[in-house]
Amino acid sequence: MTRQVNRPIGYFVHHQGRGHAERSAAIVNALPATRPVVLFCAREDIFPPLAPHVSVQVIPSLFEATGEEESGFAHARTPQTLHCAPLGWGGITRAIATLAGWFDSARPALFVTDVSAELAQLARIASVPCVSVLQHGTRDDIGHLAAYESAIGILAPYAGTLEQPGRPDWMQAKTFHAPGVGIAVSPVARHEARRLLGLPANADIVLVVAGGGGGGTPATPLTLGARAEPDALWLTIGAVEHEWHATAPDNLQHRGWVDTPELYIAAADRVVSSAGNTTVHMIAAIGRPWVVVPEWRYFDEQLWKARMLDRAGAAAMLEHWPSHAGAWAEAWRRAATIDPARQHALVDPDAAASTANWLEDLAERRWGHPSPAPIAPLIIESLA
Repeated sequence: MTRQVNRPIGYFVHHQGRGHAERSAAIVNALPATRPVVLFCAREDIFPPLAPHVSVQVIPSLFEATGEEESGFAHARTPQTLHCAPLGWGGITRAIATLAGWFDSARPALFVTDVSAELAQLARIASVPCVSVLQHGTRDDIGHLAAYESAIGILAPYAGTLEQPGRPDWMQAKTFHAPGVGIAVSPVARHEARRLLGLPANADIVLVVAGGGGGGTPATPLTLGARAEPDALWLTIGAVEHEWHATAPDNLQHRGWVDTPELYIAAADRVVSSAGNTTVHMIAAIGRPWVVVPEWRYFDEQLWKARMLDRAGAAAMLEHWPSHAGAWAEAWRRAATIDPARQHALVDPDAAASTANWLEDLAERRWGHPSPAPIAPLIIESLA
């Protein structure tokens, strides 16, 4: 078997939120230095430091209009096999042309999509082996299933215990679970985290973690929770959406975006969060009594992730934000019963390395296997 180490790997990275960039960087940095990698993304400023064998190719966004689009096609029907495929968007045309040209010139070993059902299908049409990243959510529609069927492997960036029911057997057979890949949290004691952040050593601290992929956590439910616990200090990090009728008590403080969210989690006694991928695994790695309230996402992604966290005994899920003090009290009662060991089991410190090995195995095993004879594509002609 001939090692095809010089064939590059291409990797499409969605630029919304933090999770896509962080896990892709962790994985490609763990690949051998002899394996060139090109990250295709609409932004190049969202990645952590990358290894020398990794480069970033900026392509136009596949999802955001620039004002140069042709409006005459706005009402064109979208095929069920696709999710986002508007007509008359020059940016999408340029992005697809860039990828197709690279497929031809680079002859990649693999193309990974995190995430795009359309690009997974494009790779298959272009005869390039593809790996699709699988996220939680109701993804049994034709478009998603076409992407998963097109792929030679499926990467699930979460523990197998969080897998939701209903995945077909053929999907599960080619799915590789990478628990918490991209999350690197160094344990810091609670008292030390508080010292570093200048927080009171003996306070009962509730931390609310808002994700980066949506409009922000609503402030009003937090005022209810904080007011019901006047002796506790409630802190928020991330985006908070303020409403005119919210009357915040003095024990509720908003810190906004911070550079060290893991320190705040380590400093907290209890945590409330959305169900974004990075947020979930960062909290699980540290372990705390935990209430999860999913934000709206396409295909109910956070809703399903929160459900599976609850089912795994790792968090207390709420379908919606508490609207009165009693609802908060019940949520904290449930969260107090959580075993931190169940949370820690959701994150594998070696997930990036094992995922990189899996990708290498896919590339080498497929490309290095000699075929006894080329298989001609089946051509079906009309008999009419």
